[in-house]
Amino acid sequence: MQIKDDLNQLLDIVPDHIRQPLEQHPQRNNLIEIVMDLGRLPEARFPSNAEHLSQTPISKADLKYCIERVGDFGGDNRAGIEQTLHRISALRNRSGEIIGLTLRVGRAVFGTIKIIRDLVETGQSILMLGRPGVGKTTALREIARVLADDLEKRVVIIDTSNEIAGDGDIPHPAIGRARRMQVSRPELQHQVMIEAVENHMPEVIVIDEIGTELEALAARTIAERGVQLVGTAHGNRIENLMKNPTLADLIGGIQAVTLGDDEARRRGSQKTVLERKSPPTFAIAIEMLERQKWVIHEEVADAIDSLLRGRQPNQQIRSISDTGEVIIAHESGTPPARFPGNSGAAPAAVSAIRPVTPLSGWRSAGKMVPMPPPAEKLSANGAPVSETRYFEQLLEESLAVEPVALPGRFSQNVGPNGEDLPLHVYPYGIPRHQLEQVISTLNLQIVLTKDIDSADVVLGLRSNVRNQSKLRHLAKARQVPLHTIKAATLPHVARALRRLLDMDDPGTPEIADLALFARSGSSDEIEALEETRLAVEQIVIPKGQPVELLPRSPDVRKMQHELVEHYHLKSSSFGEEPNRRLRIYPA
Repeated sequence: MQIKDDLNQLLDIVPDHIRQPLEQHPQRNNLIEIVMDLGRLPEARFPSNAEHLSQTPISKADLKYCIERVGDFGGDNRAGIEQTLHRISALRNRSGEIIGLTLRVGRAVFGTIKIIRDLVETGQSILMLGRPGVGKTTALREIARVLADDLEKRVVIIDTSNEIAGDGDIPHPAIGRARRMQVSRPELQHQVMIEAVENHMPEVIVIDEIGTELEALAARTIAERGVQLVGTAHGNRIENLMKNPTLADLIGGIQAVTLGDDEARRRGSQKTVLERKSPPTFAIAIEMLERQKWVIHEEVADAIDSLLRGRQPNQQIRSISDTGEVIIAHESGTPPARFPGNSGAAPAAVSAIRPVTPLSGWRSAGKMVPMPPPAEKLSANGAPVSETRYFEQLLEESLAVEPVALPGRFSQNVGPNGEDLPLHVYPYGIPRHQLEQVISTLNLQIVLTKDIDSADVVLGLRSNVRNQSKLRHLAKARQVPLHTIKAATLPHVARALRRLLDMDDPGTPEIADLALFARSGSSDEIEALEETRLAVEQIVIPKGQPVELLPRSPDVRKMQHELVEHYHLKSSSFGEEPNRRLRIYPA
């Protein structure tokens, strides 16, 4: 790696009492900038510290000395030294007089993009993100030189502040054969971007600091004409662009979409979700965490889709070793926390789960409590069903909560309208004692209210709400979201309350996905876990009675203990092998 900084030319424009301490300074080669503010001591800033250069405060004569030796200040209050990459920025008072200067050292660093050279050569558009001073402009300059000299492409640089190619009419040699278009005023950058495409037939356009909506639209227009874009934008991570409405179009834009009932149930989300609006302008995004450590998103579209669904995207972490070698580490995305109902691929052990027929009964307080005989098990329409189908319906119902449209997912810290938790819920048609029991057992941050005016959300039984137009109009008039459930059973109530607080909260128990607790996924393990789940949901929580399960092996009992803990309940093993078994206690 070679570095060329022309530091002497920058020191030549400052007064002697500032220049002399820097000429012999041990950290001279690491100097970042010199700060000269009227009436204050001059300051030199280095990567790890800052120190005063003189005990003489800066005077107007010192500022005038510098200003006379640099070029004219543009509309962005920046100037430069011809044939160098140094940048001089001005601070002005209310009357427009310069009262402070920041002299930023510009360095041409050759060899910085070895870490991403393979991506540059693909011809895809690249967006670079990072905090100020991390080296975005330096990397951009080197990319332009490699594309123009090594790959022999027609490269045009849109140089708004003359940071990439330096001040003056002749660009700095660090950009190689690339051509440079200067911008007279910063607000005209988007026009110059379009002009470059229309007038100069570039294959690549390099842009520094895309910061306005017009510039983002111009970038999309350029990309749609088949020109490779390489640019930087404000923001440390790709998530920052998602939250920035001005620049969101660079990564495809974000829009609210209303899903159908079946699709919302399949995803396990509310009916109103956020999705990517269009293909991203930039195919590759690079997060420059440090000068020698970059995070690479090779597929921006996939990364944005993953983040919108609450998952971490697949990404690469590239760094440079002490020997100069590029180290590439792959970081896999985080899968969804629950199944079924999400839109991502489920783990193999989870995707293979199916309801199984549990044993015919449990011991309650030392006595066997029989399940209803097959003849008494009825479907929703009253028709008798087999015992296997009966338990299949139980499992299906526990996963069948169907919300009406809400304005968005409720976060961990705020309610539906931005209020702080606990969430105030107005129940309608659902037994209050059942709601209180679920809230207490699962430690949910929810308060039941009898006044709809003080409610954050209405939770009602669908059959009752459907026939109550007055309630629907009342909720609409008060702008209170309405959430419905199909049946007032414990699984439905528990799942609905969790959805109100955010289903993805890892600290809130979900309706148990049994395969997540099973080790091998064998039928014996699933059967034992299903027995535990039904005991908890049909006896321990609703009736407040302890339950004794059937004897199991030590490994299976351990899985049962973990499942009981998932419901925030206590359990213990007792008896002698091979008849040792679990006892579950109510909260």
